[in-house]
Amino acid sequence: MTGFLAATALSFAVIFVAELGDKSQLMAMTFATRFRALPVLLGITAATAVTHAVSVGVGHLLGAAIPTFWISVAAAVAFVGFGLWTLRGDALSEDEENRSSATTRSAFIAVAVAFFLAELGDKTMLATITLATQHPGSGGVTGVWLGSTVGMVAADGLAILLGRWLGRKLPEKAIRIGAAVLFFAFGAWLGLEALLAG
Repeated sequence: MTGFLAATALSFAVIFVAELGDKSQLMAMTFATRFRALPVLLGITAATAVTHAVSVGVGHLLGAAIPTFWISVAAAVAFVGFGLWTLRGDALSEDEENRSSATTRSAFIAVAVAFFLAELGDKTMLATITLATQHPGSGGVTGVWLGSTVGMVAADGLAILLGRWLGRKLPEKAIRIGAAVLFFAFGAWLGLEALLAG
């Protein structure tokens, strides 16, 4: 097996398993109860591709993790903001419901930004950095990036399916309150991580 294929397969398996039950997988489920599945998946894919490219670059060039205190603080504040926004709720007029492209664009941006912030300094980012240090060379680095990105998107895709199913089974108010509580929990989690790291 070539360095590229070995790095891709190993990275896929490691990141897929690491993502199971992770806060970003719970975020994917939460976003899927509020937005259509496609913009959520596209936002996750874009954020993951960028974050894991940074991870692979750090692992390849520096071989060390980046400091995460201020990133964790910014992410904690962002999640509290998402929680407040979710609690406030959104009421769409009939005209606004017909403009799905605007909703899709804002959902994509919200998901991409949230995932980018959540993944910086997360265990999957650190795992990707570690994998990149173990697979030097352009083929290995590319394989780590591809495998880790696809592994994370696959795990979060499962969460999106579960979130869409829950969205059809639960009343909107319960979904809104549950999503807000999860966003507050993510914010508290990241804030605690920042305090412990600082």
